[in-house]
Order: sequence, then C-alpha cells, then structure tokens
Amino acid sequence: MSAIGPCCAMPSKSLIDAIRFSEPGGIRPAAERLRDAVVDICGLHTAVTHNVASREPMRDGDGAVLASEVFGFRSEESRWWEVPQLALSSPIVHACRVEAEPFWCNAHGFRTRLPNPLLDLIDLHDFRIRAMTAAAIVVPIHLPFGQIGAASFLSPEPDTNDLSDAYSSAADALAVLARAFVQSYAKVTARARHDLASISLTKREVECLRWAAAGKTNEEIGIILGLQRTTVRFHIRSASVKLDAVNRDQTMFKAAQLGFLGMIN
Repeated sequence: MSAIGPCCAMPSKSLIDAIRFSEPGGIRPAAERLRDAVVDICGLHTAVTHNVASREPMRDGDGAVLASEVFGFRSEESRWWEVPQLALSSPIVHACRVEAEPFWCNAHGFRTRLPNPLLDLIDLHDFRIRAMTAAAIVVPIHLPFGQIGAASFLSPEPDTNDLSDAYSSAADALAVLARAFVQSYAKVTARARHDLASISLTKREVECLRWAAAGKTNEEIGIILGLQRTTVRFHIRSASVKLDAVNRDQTMFKAAQLGFLGMIN
C-alpha cells in the first residue's frame, strides 16, 4: 500500500449544507448537488449506496432510482444495483467492511494513507468484472447498528485504472460530501418499524443467536436447545427480520450492538 499526499481544501459550509437534507423532498436536489460538486472537484462520476448489504437502491422522494435518474447509470451493463451478487463478490464491498477511511483501488490493490493489512487479504482476481469498474476512489460510510454505506467515484473513461492524482487532490473533500449525503439519506428514509430502540427479541431468538455467535451450526444449536434444526433457522430468521439484517452475520452483529447477546434469560 502506498501513502498518498495531502488533499485539497474542504468543501464550503454552504456546499455541505446543500447536500444535507431532512425530508424526502430534499433527496433529489441534494443528489444532484453532490453529482455536480464531484464533477467540479475532480471530474469523476458518482455511485453511491446507503447500504452495501441491501439490494434496495437509493430513491428520491417520488421513488425514482438515484443511480440511474441522477447519477447517470442508465445502460444495462452499468446498472450495478441490479446485480444481486455484488454485495458478496465485489472486492470494493469487502474493503468497505474492513476500512473506514477513503481509499482507491484497482486490480493491483488498495491504496490508503495508513496501512491496513486486512485489505491485503482481499481477493482481487477478475477485479474489473467483480467490481464493475477498472478503478475507483471509495468512501466507506459506517452508520449506526452495523449498516455500511459507500460512495464510489469513477472515471468517465471506462479503461482508466489509475486514480492516484484524483485521490491525492480530492479524497478528503469527497469523503465530507459523501458522508453528509448518505447520513442524511439514512435518517430520512428510516422506516418506523426499523426503530431499533423499540425492537424486542424473544427468549428463543436470543438463545439461538447467542449460540450462533459462538460458532455453532443450526444443527448443533438444535441439539443444545432441544429444537429441530428448522426451528432454529426460523428463530434466527425471525430475529433477522426484526433487526433489518440481510444475513446471519449481520443479524448477530446488530443483536450484539443492541445488547441482546448479553441478556440473561
């Protein structure tokens, strides 16, 4: 990994304020301002998601998909949010789970200002196919309760695989703008039933999750608790729905953050 030099000046308060919003009607204008600001700063295109583990794309207040209608990913081959395996296979998504600061990457590796050995462990084979880009500047956005958003900044020239200059000059500015936008979106679009503070898990759900967190399989948990394997799976799935988690690992992570795994029943 290489160290990168200092970045350009931070965006103005007025620009940051234009990218923040507090109601659904403000989503699209803020997205358009983000798009235009990124072009002005470094000439790159913006791809942004509020949740790397979700198949649901970001939408404006009227339900239009921002990636296509605002950020310009309209061709069939560029509609990255319609690729269900992206969350599991993309090296960029994997990197966002282990890195919190801006980085840039291509098929030759990840570049950060401070070394992160976890990035060196990420598989980069078929990078362009799996990441759907030759190179990207990426801002991971770690949100409450284990949710991870991300903004990727891509060259308008598909074959460009060196973004070191843009990273050096603009990464910090891009991070400020991306975080302001995604954090606003996460707050504005949170549904009432996803108010995690009011969630209640059953005793069985907690027991199953506690043993799952200890590394036990559904079959092993069933033996321990005297349940059928399918019943264990039902309880873990039920907890997953309540916690708005997309897989077993995220369910356990959110349950742990909310203190459920330490409960005494």
